[in-house]
Amino acid sequence: MAEWTLIEVRSELGAGTRGASLGVDAVKIAAHDFGSRFFHRTDRLSVPDCNEQLYDPIRTPFARHIEGVTEVCGRVADSVRGVMEAGKFPLVLAGDHSSAAGTLIGLQQALPGKRLGVVWIDAHADLHSPYTTPSGNMHGMSLAIAAGTDNLACKVNEPDERTKKAWDQIKKIGGKQPPVHLSDVVYVALRDTEPQEDHLIKQYASKVILVSQIRRQGVEKVANAVLTSLDRCDAIYVSFDVDSLDPRVSQGTGTPVPNGINEREAGKLLQNLVGNPKVVCFEMVEINPTLDKENIMAETAFEILVKVANSIQNQNSSN
Repeated sequence: MAEWTLIEVRSELGAGTRGASLGVDAVKIAAHDFGSRFFHRTDRLSVPDCNEQLYDPIRTPFARHIEGVTEVCGRVADSVRGVMEAGKFPLVLAGDHSSAAGTLIGLQQALPGKRLGVVWIDAHADLHSPYTTPSGNMHGMSLAIAAGTDNLACKVNEPDERTKKAWDQIKKIGGKQPPVHLSDVVYVALRDTEPQEDHLIKQYASKVILVSQIRRQGVEKVANAVLTSLDRCDAIYVSFDVDSLDPRVSQGTGTPVPNGINEREAGKLLQNLVGNPKVVCFEMVEINPTLDKENIMAETAFEILVKVANSIQNQNSSN
C-alpha cells in the first residue's frame, strides 16, 4: 500500500485555453510509454468535474464559470480532507490551477487550528479577484480565494451582483476563516504578474524567489531558504504549475512564460522540499497535451511526479 493517494482532478473550468482536462491522462500515457507501473501500484481517486459547463453561456465575465469552479473546489476539499484523515499524503494531479483553492480548503479542514504555509512554484501569482482580473479566468484567482482577498484597493472592474454573490460563496467554502495568509506564501520562479498582484505581494511581504536566484544560489540553498522562511508554519503545501518551467520544456501548457526553470532544477527542488516532514500535500497542474508535441510536457511531468513520490516514501520511512 502506497503512503500517498493520487487525487485526479480533470476540471479545466478556470483556464482560458481548453485542454488541461486531458493532462491527467496524458501523464498516464507517458507512464505507459516508459513501461512504468506507477499508476497500477498507486491508490487513486477521481474527483467529478463540471466541464460540461464549458458549453454554457458566460454569465459572470469577471469570474468565468465560477459556479462550477465552486462545486469542483468543494469536491476537491472533501477528497483532500478524506485522504489526510486516512493518514495518507494527498498527491494531487489537476487540470487548471483554480482547483488548488479546494486543495487548500481541504488541508485546513483536515488540520484545524494549524498554520498552513504555501510554496507556489509558478510563473504567475494567481492573486486576482473579480475586481482586478484582466481576463476573468479563475485559474488566476486560486490564491486570492484561499486568502479570502478581494484587493479592492486595486479595483479595476465592477462585477455584477451574481458574480459578487458567487465570489463571496467560493471564499467561504471552508468556513469563515481563510486557509491561507499571504505572508505565509513563498513564490518560486514567479515572473509574470500584474500591478494588482504586486500590490498584495508587497503588502503582505510574500517571499519571492526568482529563477536568477535559483541559478546563482543553487537548488539546495533555495529549498532550504524556502523551508526556513516557513518555519513558523505547522504544515506546508507545495503547488507546482508546469508553466514554472521554461517554454522549451513547457510547450504543453496554456500560459507559458520565457526564462523559467528547467526540468532538472524542478525535480531537484521538489525532492528537497517534499522530503521535509512538514510538507503534507503536493499538487501538479496545467498540463495541456493539445498544445504539446509528442507528449513531451506530460513525460517531463511524469518523471517529476515519480521523484516527488519517492521523496514522500523516503519521508515516511524516516519518520
